[in-house]
Amino acid sequence: MIVVTGAAGFIASYLAEALNAAGHQDLILVDDFSVEAKKPNWTHLNFEQCIDREAFLPWFEENAFKISFVFHLGARTDTTEKSQEALDHLNLHYSQAIWRICSAQRIPLVYASSAATYGLGEFGYKDEHSLSTQLQPLNLYGKSKNDFDIWALGQNQTPPNWYGLKFFNVYGPKEYHKGRMASVVLHTYKQIQEKGQMQLFRSHHPNYKDGEQLRDFVYVKDVAKVCQFLQDTLPASGLYNLGSGKARTFYDLARLTFEALGLAPSISFIDTPIDIRDKYQYFTEADMSKLLAAGYTGGFHSLEEGVGNYVKEYLVKEIG
Repeated sequence: MIVVTGAAGFIASYLAEALNAAGHQDLILVDDFSVEAKKPNWTHLNFEQCIDREAFLPWFEENAFKISFVFHLGARTDTTEKSQEALDHLNLHYSQAIWRICSAQRIPLVYASSAATYGLGEFGYKDEHSLSTQLQPLNLYGKSKNDFDIWALGQNQTPPNWYGLKFFNVYGPKEYHKGRMASVVLHTYKQIQEKGQMQLFRSHHPNYKDGEQLRDFVYVKDVAKVCQFLQDTLPASGLYNLGSGKARTFYDLARLTFEALGLAPSISFIDTPIDIRDKYQYFTEADMSKLLAAGYTGGFHSLEEGVGNYVKEYLVKEIG
């Protein structure tokens, strides 16, 4: 059986669907399944069992011998989270417990790290282990992810194969519940439906024009493919970037959403909210050389391909 934590959420529920499509029906889904807005993400999946995340660790201790692989994608993902206690519980201590069980029972593990660990990118965006202790994340969420990466790299007892995936800006179907943390594609689509236009954050950095803040946007379908590649091929353990490898502007993301709907772009700008303004990444771009050297040949959607597919095949059909 395969464990997928965070299975009611965005990336993990899409991965679970991809695993089903690949013939894996024996999934153990782990999350807080009480959130009504997340039910469309998981209720249609084929699975062996759903387990509440607070009940999972004791269950895992007793049933680890049944498990062949763990995808630990559950986390507190709100980048504005101010509770150190919540982040320590879900992003550090919970992950440490899963790591220890996987190590003791020799179960391969993929876990979710984040590009938020890179902070302003002072040390670049290369997934070299030696950089982890130098990185300076801009928020407590990023710090919690980097803290676990550092802890994992320092362990003598490890799972037989383990992969910490530094997710860059993931977008795609099943993110509908994420509210403020959803992608600009979803926000643009909703604003077009409501107002016929999109408001992007204004730049507060002298080196970037409004809307030209750059991020590495990666389609969730590609994220799932990489996760399955790691499960199937078990390359060298370690931290791996997971982006497209190509930075694009937020303006491009919004423009392509309009174009996918056959509309001319109508985009204006508003001030970046104060609570995130000083901790805002103006540029991210994944160095994907390690994953490619490990043998990954699945490719990545261009922004044009990914946004077009997301809008036409999912947003129009599922939101209307």
